[in-house]
Amino acid sequence: MTTLASVNNVSLALGGDTLFDGLSLQVHQGDHIGLVGPNGSGKSSLFRLLAGKIEPDGGTVNTLPGVRVGFLPQEITSFPNEEVLTFVYDSVPGRPELRAELERHEARLAEHDSHANHDELVAVASSVAELHEQIGVLDAQFSEHDAKKILHGLGFTQADHQRLLSELSGGWKMRAVLASLLFQRPGLLLLDEPTNHLDMPSVAWFSKFLSSYDQALFLVSHDREFLNEQVNRVVSFEPEGVRTFRGNYERYLLQREEERQLLENRAKNLEKEKEHLEQFVRRFRAKASKAAQVQSRVRKLEKMESVELHASAREVRFSFPATDRGARTPMRVDELCKSFGKHVVFDGVTLAVERGDRIAIVGPNGAGKTTLLKILAREIEASAGRVHLPGQSNVRYFAQHHAEALDLQRTVLQEVAYASDGTSVESVRKVLGAMLFGERAIDKRVSVLSGGERARVALAKILVRPGNVLLMDEPTNHLDLQTTEALTDALATYDGTLLFVSHNRAFIRRLATKLWVVHDGGVENYPGTLDDYLWSCQQRDVSPATEAAIKPVPQKRSRQARKEQRRRDAELRSKQNQGVKPLEKCVGELERSIARLEKTIAEHNEELSKPEVYDDPERRDELLQEARSAQRELERAFEEWTESNEKLEQLRGELKAMEG
Repeated sequence: MTTLASVNNVSLALGGDTLFDGLSLQVHQGDHIGLVGPNGSGKSSLFRLLAGKIEPDGGTVNTLPGVRVGFLPQEITSFPNEEVLTFVYDSVPGRPELRAELERHEARLAEHDSHANHDELVAVASSVAELHEQIGVLDAQFSEHDAKKILHGLGFTQADHQRLLSELSGGWKMRAVLASLLFQRPGLLLLDEPTNHLDMPSVAWFSKFLSSYDQALFLVSHDREFLNEQVNRVVSFEPEGVRTFRGNYERYLLQREEERQLLENRAKNLEKEKEHLEQFVRRFRAKASKAAQVQSRVRKLEKMESVELHASAREVRFSFPATDRGARTPMRVDELCKSFGKHVVFDGVTLAVERGDRIAIVGPNGAGKTTLLKILAREIEASAGRVHLPGQSNVRYFAQHHAEALDLQRTVLQEVAYASDGTSVESVRKVLGAMLFGERAIDKRVSVLSGGERARVALAKILVRPGNVLLMDEPTNHLDLQTTEALTDALATYDGTLLFVSHNRAFIRRLATKLWVVHDGGVENYPGTLDDYLWSCQQRDVSPATEAAIKPVPQKRSRQARKEQRRRDAELRSKQNQGVKPLEKCVGELERSIARLEKTIAEHNEELSKPEVYDDPERRDELLQEARSAQRELERAFEEWTESNEKLEQLRGELKAMEG
């Protein structure tokens, strides 16, 4: 297996905090690695080390000669003022230089007349031919068509291709940089929260693209579903150090839990064995006839190993307090219109929110999702129409760009206390403690905090006074995976009304009871599920070359044509059903097998916890061997179940889409 990059005994300290001390790991050809760990553990710093942006304090970072590293950080401050398509197309290393060299040689060739030195003319012409050949090879590998396909997948239209990067928002600039990296196909691609600036359709396309990416990939993401789809290996920052696990994120969680249980069982067994030996020593210490046996047990006690259990990592743990019941319809919108200059965002939107609704607002970037939330939060005014908020509605707003809503000169404690509306300082400290801000951290100025820390301050401001109507714009951006899941758990128990914008599919699946789709100046109360919406996005997708030309025109079909279409649909459903039944049977059998193996392992662990088993080495070894064998079978069964269940869910989704 080819090693593309290696980190060897690296140490690194930033801001007085030690991030790494003796860190070693390797990246191999074909690895798709998920990097997980809490904010501040060093994920982004590891990427910067691999990308050569910073140097370690000790140790070495090596990359195989010839392997290009592509790095997408969370934030980029400077961009060249180029057209979007040119920026992506020319991002391939060597292409602009080859083109410039060709222009120089062609200019030299044009300067020579028929009386020029023949040998010199031949040499220049030969160089021109060679450069054309090199450019041709490069164009075949990295074609303009591929660049356009990637831009289209990430949400750019044909009209955007000629736009200057300076005209784009920060989020769209980041998309352009991501497009350039995907186009280059580097041997090692480092992606630090790449979905932060993507909308739902773009995330779905991006996930499909990366799934077929045949180079090495290192990924940090707060989106559990996205991470599971992409990685075959997890590198995790744990309290005991950096660990590596095979499989995706779900498999990592399972292995981590199995490790914890095995260590606890082993510690329990050793403690019982130790107690058994100590009892024997205490009971027979004074008996001369048992002296040899006592000494044997004393020596065994002295040599007995200890089991170090996993230390508990500090985790964000919080819950929303109970809110006032509020009105039955806490929010209503009548004939809402909003324009920015000549650009119409909303035209005559009418909506109603029922108490207890959990509404996910989805749609392409630029459609107006954030604008809608800001209007509902009364952060900006509508151009026309009205937002009705009964007196019982206490609305709180979590902004996507939370830094804009924070006073950077205040300390963490001051910023949250200011928003607490009379809540005691002790209660504010308690909330900040739940968000992992200790005694020293609460006195830091907001200006020195990382993106993840600022996101937690913004969450703390909501938490101390949540209100009964909560509006959240991309709340999981800049949060680590653990904090994202803690927020999801907390919102699942929130008793108010929730409206949120998010590209995180796992977050939406867990929380949303309704979908609002923002598009074409309107907001649709979508009748289907998230999967239905994603499927409809794929069905509407067209290539950049035909996007402007194709306009769907509804056509009336004859009665015979409609009848024929129904027959074909019925045949297709029948074939799909024929595929579903065997898969359902297979999944059921695997689930029964998994339950049987889990029971076997539990029974063996229970037997192994008995002291008398350790007095019978033959029986103990037999049980240990059977337990290990059952564990291997269980792992294989889990892998087969995952694969079969994914196929089954895909078939069911296709059937549901056809029936809809």
